[in-house]
Amino acid sequence: MTIRSAEHATLVIERHLKAPVARVFRAWSTPESKRQWFACHGEWVPLDYGLDFRPGGAERNYVADTDGLLHAYDAHYIDIVPDVRIIYAYEMKLGESRISASLTTVAFETEPGGTKMVFTEQVVFLDGYADNGARLQGTEIGLDNLELFLEREESPIH
Repeated sequence: MTIRSAEHATLVIERHLKAPVARVFRAWSTPESKRQWFACHGEWVPLDYGLDFRPGGAERNYVADTDGLLHAYDAHYIDIVPDVRIIYAYEMKLGESRISASLTTVAFETEPGGTKMVFTEQVVFLDGYADNGARLQGTEIGLDNLELFLEREESPIH
């Protein structure tokens, strides 16, 4: 018998990026760009990716870890204001088990030298899933990758 539970957490990550708001927003909104940075484990095997970036649109990112276990990310875009904010809800599954559901807001603001980006995720971990800080760590790695992607994009040599 499965024990049902819901453990809530809020993650807030602020980044100061050396790129204009329009470039940062484009990195989130175009499939070609987002696919390049949206990962937290480079050694995992990509299985399926898709991005329909519009209110009512969806995103999916399915990968297999080094043991072959499926990590499935399925998102639904709720609100998009270009260069201002993105709001989406998503669920994560390990294999066939849903481990979490989240509501996420990414806000963008012009600041001297670039963009202030604030990522806020309200997450509920389900049915005894012990996250132990992995979501925050994975999200930080993904946002580090975003920053590196923006730096590479700016560089004259790719």
